[in-house]
Amino acid sequence: MKNFFATATLWFLFSAFITVAAQAKDKLEGLWYNQEKTAKINIFKATNGKFYGEIVWLKEPNKNGKPKVDENNPDKAKRTQPLLKLQVLKGFEKDGENTYDEGTIYDPKNGKTYSCKITYNGNTINVRGYVGISLIGRTAVWERVAE
Repeated sequence: MKNFFATATLWFLFSAFITVAAQAKDKLEGLWYNQEKTAKINIFKATNGKFYGEIVWLKEPNKNGKPKVDENNPDKAKRTQPLLKLQVLKGFEKDGENTYDEGTIYDPKNGKTYSCKITYNGNTINVRGYVGISLIGRTAVWERVAE
């Protein structure tokens, strides 16, 4: 009987450890201000293990008294989609300790999607969008939102 309780206790502790480890957040996850601090983007890890980001706050959420929409989207059917909850980061994979790549970033200001790489730097991340090779692109510095 003692062995049963010892085994059950060990199994419970092991299960609890696995559950906590599985729920541990990656350092990239959380809320980030874009470079201009006009939007907050929530970066999260999806069940497929990749990282995504969606707009969850806008400094100016309305235009002409109505919620801002994705008016520059190349797909005319999506031009009435609200900017809030719009997914702007897609499909990033962790590549090393502080680098995330293989993803894309969508710029609702011009309706274009770019290849993208993110580098984690503590309370900031470098978000580099580019076409072709990363040498030809632009880097924006996003700051973590104090929680």
